[in-house]
Amino acid sequence: MQDSRIIENRHFNRREKSYYFKMIKNFAFIFSVCFVISCKEELKTKRITGTVFGTAYSVQYATYNDDADLEVQFDKLFYEINASMSTYQVNSIISKINNNEEAIIDAHFETVFDASKTICKNTQGAFDPTIGVLVNAWDFGPEGKIANLDSLKIDSLMGSVGFDKVSLFENVVLKLNKETRLDFNAIAKGYGVDVISAYLNTQNITDYLVEIGGEIRVSGINTTSGNAWRIGVENPNFDGSQSIMKAISLSDESMATSGTYRKYKIDKYGNRYAHIIDAKTGYPSKTSLLSISVIAKDCMSADAYATAFKAMGIEKVKVFLKKHPELKVFLIFENENKELETLSLNGFPEE
Repeated sequence: MQDSRIIENRHFNRREKSYYFKMIKNFAFIFSVCFVISCKEELKTKRITGTVFGTAYSVQYATYNDDADLEVQFDKLFYEINASMSTYQVNSIISKINNNEEAIIDAHFETVFDASKTICKNTQGAFDPTIGVLVNAWDFGPEGKIANLDSLKIDSLMGSVGFDKVSLFENVVLKLNKETRLDFNAIAKGYGVDVISAYLNTQNITDYLVEIGGEIRVSGINTTSGNAWRIGVENPNFDGSQSIMKAISLSDESMATSGTYRKYKIDKYGNRYAHIIDAKTGYPSKTSLLSISVIAKDCMSADAYATAFKAMGIEKVKVFLKKHPELKVFLIFENENKELETLSLNGFPEE
């Protein structure tokens, strides 16, 4: 009888253990579900806006940290980029180089310089930041225009243009021609977008949209909608108004747009000329292209290629993109009848 009771008690203990194990598993499941729900409820969408590089910027991101206010860090990064590459700051690194003063470049400058060299080579000089002296001459830079600019003056200024005239050696820019002036404005906004995006990545923020003056980089999803980021492609309106031609979905990519409708001048004869200078002629580029949107992995490249494509024209862009499938492009242009037409290349997304 005693042995029998011991056996019965052992059976009871096994059943009891099984019961408790099930209870623990159920509790763990309920706890994990509650934890996930709690985390989702704590996810906050934040938006920071301001001005930088002479334009507006906006950063939207999702975070679980209620105290995450990154504006101070953004301002610090913007300050560094301006101190490196702003032609409007007399003490910036690029201004000192342009004025033939002693200057040691920083990591920002080196990154943009190296990328510019590569893109200049890829586009056979269509993208060339040594065009700075002509940007000024045509009154699109910080130093003011040249009065009575004519072909002789332009030919003279073109003697300082060419990326083969500048190089880096031990953190110093060497110039073969002292009149050569660098201007990274056609790539700096995109680079600024990449810098802010990289910082967000270091903070384990994976869902965000960074935009500076129309140049954009996105990661993850828009947590307010739960869908991919929706980005608008503007109509080329010369009257300054804004309207959307099409909206596309973008995820973990960048998009930059260059257009003659955004920044141009009208001379005394009523002729309109664009801010994009043709590095081969020294004159504002003249093509039927009104707007070029480029999608790439990084915004710096998208920004630079969008500028280059404006100078290249439609047919050269088509040929170029056959060798560069990593770039998706959307063109808006005028046909022979002055009507707007569009062209999507390399799988630029539809609406």
